[in-house]
Amino acid sequence: MTIGKSPDRDNRRPTADQAGAEPVLSVSGEPDPAADTVSIGRVLSAARIEAGLTVDQISASTRVRVPIVHAIEGDDFDRCGGDFYARGHIRSIARAVGIDGDILVARYDAAHGGAPETKRPSQLLDTGPIRVNDRRRPNWTAAMVAAIFAVVALIGFNLVNGHTGGTGTGSASAPLPSGSGTGTTAPEVPVVQPPAPAPSVAAIAAAPADKVTVKLVAEKDASWVSAVDGSGKSLYQNNIEPGQDQTFTDGKQIKLVIGNAGAVHVFVNGKDLGPAGKDGQVVHVTYTPGDPQAG
Repeated sequence: MTIGKSPDRDNRRPTADQAGAEPVLSVSGEPDPAADTVSIGRVLSAARIEAGLTVDQISASTRVRVPIVHAIEGDDFDRCGGDFYARGHIRSIARAVGIDGDILVARYDAAHGGAPETKRPSQLLDTGPIRVNDRRRPNWTAAMVAAIFAVVALIGFNLVNGHTGGTGTGSASAPLPSGSGTGTTAPEVPVVQPPAPAPSVAAIAAAPADKVTVKLVAEKDASWVSAVDGSGKSLYQNNIEPGQDQTFTDGKQIKLVIGNAGAVHVFVNGKDLGPAGKDGQVVHVTYTPGDPQAG
């Protein structure tokens, strides 16, 4: 059997005798006519030597490691890592030394169970349908949808309770009276405007003795107030709303005009004078330093 030759090399290639091959003997000791070919490794080795190349040069050009090149030339293909890599290495080395690698690969396949394409596809890969055990596979989509519906339902429930909570009548709930945390419905009581906070006694007592200090506190209703100091300068002209207060100080006198006297509580020089008058009454008063008295 003749080894194929690469077209870019001359027709001289090593024969079995040139490669140092010895005739293979049969079991009886006679030459076996079926074994008249040179081994793959010897063919590659003889071709490399004829091409004037070293193993290191072959390794550099084919990227096949030096120990593997030595192993292949010694017909040891176990170091290739499998038939796939062995075929590739044989082709690469044959191309580098200028001989036909396909013929050597065919010989390799014949010695190692045939070419891969001759094997049945079913032996290489099971192409049957992939079976999935639906009973054990969790349905994540359904679980996610259920979770979303649960969250939406919870939000809707909280929103409905927020609008209808409190008194349970669906209308805006009024603040419960203090101490009504027993869980029972408290009887309806009329809403009473809380009284205005009393002025700080310490603040009133700290008023200078040589000046007049007037403090007005709006208790249950608003009132229009005008305040003028001893020089005729206007200190204040506006409404005092319930719960608000205004304080005025001067060295001589404070003149006041109160439009709703019954709604304004008066403190002068630290003394509580009570309401400035009756509800709806307009009063004109003047206060000076010392014991408070209306002028």
